[in-house]
Amino acid sequence: MSETAGISTGIAERYASAVFDIAREGKKLKALETDVAALEGAMSDSEDFRTLLTSPLYSRDEQTAAIGAIAKQMKLSDTTANTLSLLASKRRLFVLPQLTTVLRERLAEERGEVTADVTTAKALTKAQSDKLAKTLKAQVGKAVTINETVDESIIGGLIVKVGSKMIDTSIKSKLNALQNTMKEVG
Repeated sequence: MSETAGISTGIAERYASAVFDIAREGKKLKALETDVAALEGAMSDSEDFRTLLTSPLYSRDEQTAAIGAIAKQMKLSDTTANTLSLLASKRRLFVLPQLTTVLRERLAEERGEVTADVTTAKALTKAQSDKLAKTLKAQVGKAVTINETVDESIIGGLIVKVGSKMIDTSIKSKLNALQNTMKEVG
């Protein structure tokens, strides 16, 4: 992990912890979950939104005003809107992707679930996703939410990460292992 990513994650974890605790005390975890999903959708769908989060060209006041308008338009909860405004005023909007990731994990943990990050060469069907979730549930003993990413470069198979465990059955990794073995022999 790069130093910058580590710093961003550390900042995000502190903010996420505070936001999560406020939402839990106010019995507004469902609203927080809706907000996290909306923000993740906005980050993946809007290049302009991602630019607002990361560009140093926007002043503190411009970021704060834009984030306030966006939060109002998205109908985010007061807790989330206030957190975004605070991040903007502190010039820390760049941690929003890590913040939503940490919040998603905390919400899943609160529900007794774990999130499995699954990378596939092509999108899983509903049946495949359900079967994988069922298999993983048997392994970890908790309900599993699948966060799927498609990466055609793995050629086939799956890469599954649950917590600190990783299972890599991708064809790409098997080809790399075979290539390394052949280098050792030759």
